[in-house]
Amino acid sequence: MTYETGVFRRDIAAMEKYSAAMDNYTNVEQFGMAELATKTSHAIFRRSWFDRILKRSTDILTSLAVLVLGFPFFLAIALLIKLTSKGPVFFKQERVGENGGGFALFKFRTMRTDCDDSHHREFTRNFIQGRLQEPSLDAGKSGVYKMTDDPRITAVGGFLRKASLDELPQFINILRGEMTIVGPRPPLPYEYECYDEWHKLRLKVKPGLTGLWQVNGRSAVPFHEMVMMDIYYIENWSLMLDFKIMLKTVPVMLAGMGGH
Repeated sequence: MTYETGVFRRDIAAMEKYSAAMDNYTNVEQFGMAELATKTSHAIFRRSWFDRILKRSTDILTSLAVLVLGFPFFLAIALLIKLTSKGPVFFKQERVGENGGGFALFKFRTMRTDCDDSHHREFTRNFIQGRLQEPSLDAGKSGVYKMTDDPRITAVGGFLRKASLDELPQFINILRGEMTIVGPRPPLPYEYECYDEWHKLRLKVKPGLTGLWQVNGRSAVPFHEMVMMDIYYIENWSLMLDFKIMLKTVPVMLAGMGGH
C-alpha cells in the first residue's frame, strides 16, 4: 500500500466515524445543528487566500487542458449522439450551486427530448426522505440508490452515463467559475426543495465535478451519508485531499462504478 493510499484510507475512516455520529439524521438537531453549521462556516473561513487562488488556478488550468486536448474526443461523442437520436448534442439544466444560487449546468445529452421527469421527481423525494423500500428501482441491482434502466435514456446515453462521460462539458462550468473540479455535486431545484436545513450545508462551497461521494460508493450510498461526506470534505478540505480525490476518480470512471 502506497503512502497516498494509506492517507486516503485514513481520511475515509475519519469521515465514516464522523458520519456514524449522525446516523439518526432525521433528528440531526439533537446532535447540534447549530454547532455543525458553525464548524462548516469556520472551516471555509480558515482557508487562506493562497489556497483559494491555488484551487482556482488548478480549476482553470485543468479545464483548459481537458477542453483543448480532449476536443477530438468531445467531437466523437457529439457525432455519436447526433447520429443515434434526435435532438441537440448538449443538454443545459438548471442546478443549485454555492449558497443556494442557481446556474445552468452543461452535459452531453443522454435522454430523449420528449421526457417526463415526474418519475424521477418522486424517486428523488423518497430517496432524500429515506422512504425507499428497496435501494434500487431495479430489484436485480440491489444496493444502488439511483434510478436504473431508466426508459428515458438513449443507448449511447447509457454508456456515457456509466462512464461519466456525459459530465465532461462541465469543465465549461468550471472555467466560468460556477463549479470546481472537486466539491459537492449540484442538485436539481426540485431536489433542493426537499432538503432539510442541515442538508443545505453541503452547498456552502462551489459544487464540483467529482467528490468523496463519487469515489466512495457513488449511487450505492444513501442520501444522508452523501451529505455527511460533503460536510466532511468541507471541514477537512486541503489541496492534497483534492488531488487524492481527482486521482481516485479516474479508475472509478473507467470501471463505471455507480454510473447509471
